[in-house]
Amino acid sequence: MSRDIDIQARWDGEASVWIATSTDVPGLVVEADSWPSMIEEVKLTLPDLLEVAGSPHDNLSLKF
Repeated sequence: MSRDIDIQARWDGEASVWIATSTDVPGLVVEADSWPSMIEEVKLTLPDLLEVAGSPHDNLSLKF
């Protein structure tokens, strides 16, 4: 069974970066200059934040 995590992503035109946050994972704030880079940064950061929070980080399903 997978755990669904909703990621909110928006383009900041002034800074020219994608910004990703999630109410499902407090503390998640990622910036990247491209959509693929932002997704990769989320995937790299998410397990560490979940581990610190004491939440399982196996079988994650990310929804952007």
